[in-house]
Amino acid sequence: MPRGRYSLHDPHDHTPFADEHFHCAPGPSGWRYVSQLTTPAGDHGGSVDLTLDDLGRPLRLELHTASWQVRGAALDGVTWVRTDPTGTHADEGNVRAHAFTGTSPAFLIATTRLLRLTPSSAATRVRLVTFTEPVLAPRTVDQSWALRKREAHGTDNGPLTVDEYQVTALDTGEQHAVHIAGDVVLAAPGIELEELESPPSAFG
Repeated sequence: MPRGRYSLHDPHDHTPFADEHFHCAPGPSGWRYVSQLTTPAGDHGGSVDLTLDDLGRPLRLELHTASWQVRGAALDGVTWVRTDPTGTHADEGNVRAHAFTGTSPAFLIATTRLLRLTPSSAATRVRLVTFTEPVLAPRTVDQSWALRKREAHGTDNGPLTVDEYQVTALDTGEQHAVHIAGDVVLAAPGIELEELESPPSAFG
């Protein structure tokens, strides 16, 4: 069960947003990721709880920030309910999309589990619903993912396979690289892996 800490920052000016303390593991249903976020001032900044099925679809998603929360799942596309802490305001949403995304590294892992790309695969288009910080407002985005390279690196615990993906935002054409080993993001725009207490899990 990988356990560690990511630092999240603005990918353009590197302003720090939060530290995300996480643990994740494959399980009976597929894969689960749980994290707590702390702000640069050390305050609680929210949480992420994401469970995928064996095909990489979101069985359950719970996002919390200081002021809002979202619960969602794959249902007729993806469906979610967004509420304020008091429960006074609740908005339901549904989009014909494949899955969710957001600032957490969990969503990058989830997208790779959904697409199951190989180095010989053509670039694959995917429609995702993202929740923007800090109010968790939903927005639909279209991306293209391609697995550019798969390399094995020697470590003290044996070879570690690292996948390099190229992700393209289809509305702007902006491209960036994402490096993933198993169920851990090694590097991506706005994400740095700062601590890792145990090796990534290997998916079957």
